Amino acid sequence: RPHAPRSSLWLKWLTLSLSLALRAAVNPALARDLATVAWRFRRRDWLRHAPFLPVPSRDYVAWRMYTAFGDHHAVPTVEDAIRYARWARRGA
Repeated sequence: RPHAPRSSLWLKWLTLSLSLALRAAVNPALARDLATVAWRFRRRDWLRHAPFLPVPSRDYVAWRMYTAFGDHHAVPTVEDAIRYARWARRGA
């Protein structure tokens, strides 16, 4: 897969994360939905590898972005992430 500039991708993911955190801070139901999705996306062996945080692997995220948006380097919008979290809560 082609490589996008790492710094710009990192900044987009950081911006998305901060925006979602702000939305979640004022909406407890959204916070629950986003936390549930984050937990589902975690790398299964996260306790065995540094940085010992329940985050998804880069390959998994790239695959999810490709299947959702047709681009391994896509970064969802805040609205897309919220829509997905609510959809996942409904068990769809």
